[in-house]
Amino acid sequence: MKKFALLLFLLNSAFLFAQKEVSGVVKDKTGSPLPGVNIVEKGTSNGVSTDFEGGFRIKVKEGAILIYSYVGFSTVEKASSGDKLIIILDESEGQILSDVVVVGSRNAKRTVVNSAVPIDIINVKDVTTQSGKMEINELLQYVAPSFNANKQSGSDGADHVDPASLRGMGPDQTLVLINGKRRHQSSLINLFGTRGRGNTGTDLNAIPAASIKRIEILRDGAAAQYGSDAIAGVINIVTNDNVKEFTGAITYGAFNTDAKGDFPEGTANTKGFRLDQKGNGNSFGKDQKFDGGSLKIAANYGVPIGTKGGYVNVTGEFLNKNKTLRPGFDFRKGFGEAEIKGVNLFVNLAIPIADKTEFYAFGGSNFRDTDAYAFTRNDGERVVEAIYPGGYTPRITSKINDNSIAAGIRTESGGGWKFDFSNTLGKNKFSYDIKGTINASLVEKSPTEFNAGGHSLLQNTTNFDVSKNYGDVLKGLNVAFGTEFRIEQFEIFAGEVGSYATYDTNGVPITNPATQSAPTIPNPDYDPTDPTSSPTIPRPGGSQGFPGYSPANEVNKSRNNFSLYTDLELDVTEAFMVSGAVRFENYSDFGSTLNGKLASRLKLTDHINLRGSVSTGFRAPSLAQIYYNLHFTNFSSAGATEVLLSANDSEITKSFGIEKLNEEKAINASLGFTANFGDFTATIDGYLINVKDRIVLTGYFDAPALGNNSKAQFFVNGVDTKTKGVDIVLAWKKTINENRFGATLVGNINDMKIDKVHNGNLPANQFFGERDKAFLLASAPPNKFGLNLNYGRKWFDAGLAFTRFSEVKLLDYQMDEDPEDYRTSPTETEAQVLANQKKAATDTYGAKIVTDLTLGFKVSKSTKISIGANNLLNIYPDQQDDWVEAGGYWDAVQMGFNGAYYYARLGFNF
Repeated sequence: MKKFALLLFLLNSAFLFAQKEVSGVVKDKTGSPLPGVNIVEKGTSNGVSTDFEGGFRIKVKEGAILIYSYVGFSTVEKASSGDKLIIILDESEGQILSDVVVVGSRNAKRTVVNSAVPIDIINVKDVTTQSGKMEINELLQYVAPSFNANKQSGSDGADHVDPASLRGMGPDQTLVLINGKRRHQSSLINLFGTRGRGNTGTDLNAIPAASIKRIEILRDGAAAQYGSDAIAGVINIVTNDNVKEFTGAITYGAFNTDAKGDFPEGTANTKGFRLDQKGNGNSFGKDQKFDGGSLKIAANYGVPIGTKGGYVNVTGEFLNKNKTLRPGFDFRKGFGEAEIKGVNLFVNLAIPIADKTEFYAFGGSNFRDTDAYAFTRNDGERVVEAIYPGGYTPRITSKINDNSIAAGIRTESGGGWKFDFSNTLGKNKFSYDIKGTINASLVEKSPTEFNAGGHSLLQNTTNFDVSKNYGDVLKGLNVAFGTEFRIEQFEIFAGEVGSYATYDTNGVPITNPATQSAPTIPNPDYDPTDPTSSPTIPRPGGSQGFPGYSPANEVNKSRNNFSLYTDLELDVTEAFMVSGAVRFENYSDFGSTLNGKLASRLKLTDHINLRGSVSTGFRAPSLAQIYYNLHFTNFSSAGATEVLLSANDSEITKSFGIEKLNEEKAINASLGFTANFGDFTATIDGYLINVKDRIVLTGYFDAPALGNNSKAQFFVNGVDTKTKGVDIVLAWKKTINENRFGATLVGNINDMKIDKVHNGNLPANQFFGERDKAFLLASAPPNKFGLNLNYGRKWFDAGLAFTRFSEVKLLDYQMDEDPEDYRTSPTETEAQVLANQKKAATDTYGAKIVTDLTLGFKVSKSTKISIGANNLLNIYPDQQDDWVEAGGYWDAVQMGFNGAYYYARLGFNF
C-alpha cells in the first residue's frame, strides 16, 4: 500500500508543473498536408501524430523544442513558440529509412540507413489504413521481404495460431521483442502438415495492430546481442505513445465463395455452400455467395500524465471472424479457415519521477475463442450411426488467453550513463474443447462435446542494461553491457476422462487390457486365410478430432537462464563504423554457450553505404520440444494410424536410441548495401545461415509394442541446414504539384539445403524421410516479390499491390506406399523405382500473383472511408489429388486458400 500511495503522489504531483498547448499543421514543400507525422517534445517521450489534415495539438513545457519526423522526409527541430505553427518538411534531403531504431544497435543515435545490418521499418498506421489485412501476420506477409505466414486447415492447434518465420527459418528461430523487451512464446507446438513442424513460435496476432506505432524487423543473426531464438533475426514491436488523439476504425469484409477450378466428380460443390454449424458439421445450410465475414473494431487513445512528458496510451480491439469453407475430397469434409472471436487490450505508459528518470510499463491481454474443422470420419469403427448417420466432421475449438506485463525504470546519470532495469512477465494458455465429436468406445452413450485439456507457457525476464555514448572517441564510441535472468515454465493439463479414455463394453474405462476389451465392429477387410487378420475391429477411445490430454500426459516443468553481454560500436571515421558483441548464456537444463558478432558499415559515397556482418548464434530447445507428449490419430491414404508423440526425456524415447536435445548452433553472414538518391532509396542484402543440429519432428517409427497399427514420433537434433538468399527493398516517393506518388518493390530470393541428417543407425526413412524433408524445405519458399504502388491527392488516395508467390513443392502420402507399386519396368533399378515414386508423390503448387486494391476517400477532417479487395482476381493455389496432408485441395502454401476478400473501413482520427 505504501508503494501504491507513493505512485499516486507522484502522479498527482506531476500535474502541478506549468504547461502550454501548442497547435499547428505540417505540410510538404508543395503545401500538401502530411498525416501521421511524429512530433515529440525534445528530451521527453511526450508526443503526438498529425491527423488526416496534417494538424496536431500537444501540451509541452515553456520553451520546449519540438522534433518533427516522417518517413521519406528530413527531420526538423523547431521551437514551440507561436500560436499556430506551420511546419514545412523537405523531402528532397529525406531518407525513407532515416528512423532511429531500437534493434540491431544499442546506439541511440543509429538510424536504419547507417546501420551495419538490414532493418525494415514498417509504419503500422500506414499499412493498416491502406490494406484490408486484419492481423499482424497478414500485414507483415505482404510488406516485409522475407516474412512468411499463412493460415492452416486440418492442422489442430496451428489452425488457431499462425506459424510465422523470417528467411525460411523456423517460427522459433525469430526473436520477438515489445518495446525492446523479450516477448514470451506461444505454448502451442506445431504438428501435422503445417509450416514449422516441431516448432513453437510467438503469437504476433495476440498484439492489437491499433496499439502499434511501428514494427522493426532486423534481418540478421542477433543471438550474440539478444540471446536465444534470434538466429533468423529479431522483430521489435514499438507501441503507441501519442496523447490527446483518438484514432480507430471499423472494418468489415467477406470472402468470395466461388472457388475456381474444374473439380472432380463427387467432391463438394464449389460455390454457394456452407456447413451447418449448429449440427454435426455435415449438413448443408442455404447457399451463400460470401463467407468468412469479418468484423473488426479498434480504438486507441492517449492521455498525458503531468507536464513532463508522462502519458498513458490505451488500445482496445474486437474481432469477430467467421469460418470459410472450401472444396474437400469428400462432400462432408470441412476445409477452411477457422472462426475467431477475440478481444484485445493493450496499455503503454511512462511517468517521469525525477530529472532524466522515468517509470514505464506496458502490457496487454488477449482472449480468443476459435473454432476449426478436423478431419471427417466417414465410416468404420470411428462412426456411430445412431449419433451421426453417414459420418461427421469434428470441430476443434480453443480458448486462448495471452497476457503480459512489463515494467521498469530508465534513468541517465550526469556523466551520460543510461541505466534501464526492467521485469517482463508473460503467459500463454491454450485450452481445447472438442465439439461435434464422440468417444466411439462409448457407442450410443457418448457425449458429443469434451473438454480435452491444454497447455500453457509462462516466461519471466529480468533485465539490467547500461550504455553510454562517447562522442570524443574518434567519431563516436557507444558502449553497452548488461545481464538477463529468465525463468520459463511449461505445463500440460489433462482434460475430462471421456476425452482420452477407452471404455469397455460395460462403459468402464479400460485399465487392464487383459480383462477388459473395447466394443468392436466387423472388419470389412478380414481375410480368414491370413492368420494376422482379425474378424473384428475395436472401437477407439478418446474424443475424435483431437484426443484429450490424460494424466499420463501432464507436465509441469521449468528452467532458468542467466546471461551476460557486452556490445561495442565505434565510428572510426565519419565513413567507417565497426561494431562487436559477445554474449554468454547458461541454461539450467543443458549448460552454457558463448556467441559473438562483428559488423561494419563503410560509406563509399555520400549516397551509398556498404555493410556486412558475421556472427555465431544458438537457439535453446524449447520446454515444449523437451516435454511435450500426446497420443493422437493421424489420417492418410492408408487410413487411421495411432501415434505416440513421446517426450524427449521419456524411457520410451531412450529405448529407440533418441538422444537428449541440445541447442541449435548457427553461423550467420551478410553483405549488402544501401543507396539513397533523393526520392529513391534501395537496400540489397545477401545472407548465409548455416544451422547445425536443427531440432525437427521425426517421421513415424514402427512401434508394435505400443499396440496394433501404432507408431512413435520424437523431437530430435535431426538435421544440418544451409540457407542462402537475398533481400531487396527499392522505394521511390515523389510529390508533383498536389499529386503524391509512391512505389516500393520488396523481394526475397531464398534457397535452403539439407546438408546432413543425423539418423545414426536409425532407419533414415523413419527418422527424417523424404516427406519430412519436403515440409522443412517448403517452409523456405524460393522467392517472393511485392510491388506496391500508391497515389494521393487532397481527399483521395489509392493503393495497388502485386505479390508474386513462388512455386512450392511438397510430397504427399504416396511416398508411404510400397515403392514396387511404382515400377514401370522389370529392369528398373531400385533408385529408378524410388524416383518414379517421388515423381508421382510430388505436389507442385505453381507460382501465383495476387493483386490487392484499396481506395480511400476522406469525407471530413477526421473521417476516412476505404474500400478494397485482397486477392482481387480471386486467385487460388493449384489443385492436387487426394493424397495431400491437409485433407482438402490445398496445403498451407504462401497465398492461402480462401480466394478474394472484399472489405470496407471507416477510419477516424480526433
